Amino acid sequence: MIVSHFCRMKSTIKYTCAILLSLLPLTVYSAKEKSKPATVAARPRLVVGLVIDQMRWDFLYRYEGRYTAGGFKRLAQEGFNCQNTMINYLPSFTAPGHACIYTGSVPALHGIAANDWYDNLEQRGVYCTEDANVTPIGSANDRAGKMSPANLRASTITDELRLATNMGSRVYGLAIKDRGSILPAGHLANGAYWYDDRTGDFISSSYYGPALPEWIKSFNGQKKAFQYIQAGWETMYPLNTYTQSLADSNVYEGKMKTEEAPVFPHRVSNFDGSNFSALRVMPAGNTIIFDAARACIEGEQLGGRENTDFLCLSFSSTDYAGHTFGPNAVEMEDMYLRLDKDLAEFMAYLDGKLGKDNYLVFLTADHGGAHNARYLQDLRINAGNVSEPELLKQVNAHLKSIYARDSLVREVNNYQVYLNEKLATQNMIDREDLKRDVHTWLSRQKGVAYVIDMENMDARIVPEPLRAMVINGYNRQRSGCLQFILEPGWYAGYAPTGTTHGSWNPYDTHIPLLWYGWKVRPGETYRTVNMTDIAATLAALLHIQMPNACVGEVIGEIMNRD
Repeated sequence: MIVSHFCRMKSTIKYTCAILLSLLPLTVYSAKEKSKPATVAARPRLVVGLVIDQMRWDFLYRYEGRYTAGGFKRLAQEGFNCQNTMINYLPSFTAPGHACIYTGSVPALHGIAANDWYDNLEQRGVYCTEDANVTPIGSANDRAGKMSPANLRASTITDELRLATNMGSRVYGLAIKDRGSILPAGHLANGAYWYDDRTGDFISSSYYGPALPEWIKSFNGQKKAFQYIQAGWETMYPLNTYTQSLADSNVYEGKMKTEEAPVFPHRVSNFDGSNFSALRVMPAGNTIIFDAARACIEGEQLGGRENTDFLCLSFSSTDYAGHTFGPNAVEMEDMYLRLDKDLAEFMAYLDGKLGKDNYLVFLTADHGGAHNARYLQDLRINAGNVSEPELLKQVNAHLKSIYARDSLVREVNNYQVYLNEKLATQNMIDREDLKRDVHTWLSRQKGVAYVIDMENMDARIVPEPLRAMVINGYNRQRSGCLQFILEPGWYAGYAPTGTTHGSWNPYDTHIPLLWYGWKVRPGETYRTVNMTDIAATLAALLHIQMPNACVGEVIGEIMNRD
């Protein structure tokens, strides 16, 4: 019995030792693994987002015959071209466009309902990137410098990249327009910089830090804006070779503020360095962004460390020129030929700096632009121009005849109507009656196709995709209660010359989308993709979480899985 018990103990000890010995290699392996650095997901060294303000999709092809091999053609032919990319909300403006591209969301969720809006809760007008809690950096101009992403309610793909790398990635935004720089760079950006008309410098706000970095101080010190404005604007090629445009001076185009006529060469008369706003309308306004981008890459050594960096570039001069001259002007043709040349030079710079396969580029637009309404009318195409200030004046006169009270509509803006809720309440006017009277009057105005009650979408039959676009654009706090849709070719403009945007029509919402570089295969698709898909696709490529209000889908066709 004793012998039997001893044998059982010996067997148990032997079995226990065997288990411990079998675990020992795993323990040693684990210890070794802990000493290794964490594996970083495969990502490009640098992502560059290019947003061309007011670039119609057809501009990829309208001037294609004179584009260089290294600019738009390189992206389209060697990269992936999403030929049918659409904006899926209203209104189609700059701020919501930039917000949508980088959040993958729509105004109903990300909160940037327009460039400016009336806040129904705070009862005041709001500019999209205004922030009274910050101070200008690099400028004494409060109006230009007190800006931040505080009004953006959703995270951006740039925010998510910073979060995914424990803030190791660096993110910067550059644009002429503050909103074109701030909204793409997001809440967690290392820096965002925009143009100050008073000085020709790039400035920022205290949201990003107490002072401008040395590289941008040095860049500002070069006084490039002064040089570009002083040089003026001449065509790249002989004027008579611009066959995709109307005559140099025509009734459909406006003129620069300092000129008597919209003709080449454009000179800023009496330029003394006290106002640099002319650069906004010139091709050099795009060139200076590429200049600043190179300075940022060199100064911050973007793409030179372990984590992926992100540079957000927005080109605003195409929009300013579009508003001024319209899409059929020689100025626009020359603008895009020069932009293409600048793009080719920048791509060559990235090749040399980072290596052709080590960076990822996408190029898109925040919206398009309509043909000038008078131009279409002269061609016997239905078109027109309505004035929102005039609509406001007329609808209030109509309501006064009913209620004996003036200013019952506070604003007509962004193709929307904002009621004066406080005044209606004080005068015991039923809100639904007031809204119905506005609806009826507005529906009878020339050029108006639909008036939609944003608070009761089921009350009006509206065809798709208009219905979905209106719903996606409606933000309860920041939108009006009524939305009006104009007939095709019509827009709410502030001048009979040039053009504008904001509608649902393809000329405003069909945008280019090109992908190039790291893990992107050459090809194209004609299936419909949405602006909201851009951030979702970037998240998939970078192996990071989508932005927190993203409603987009991944464009899987672009990915090279080798």
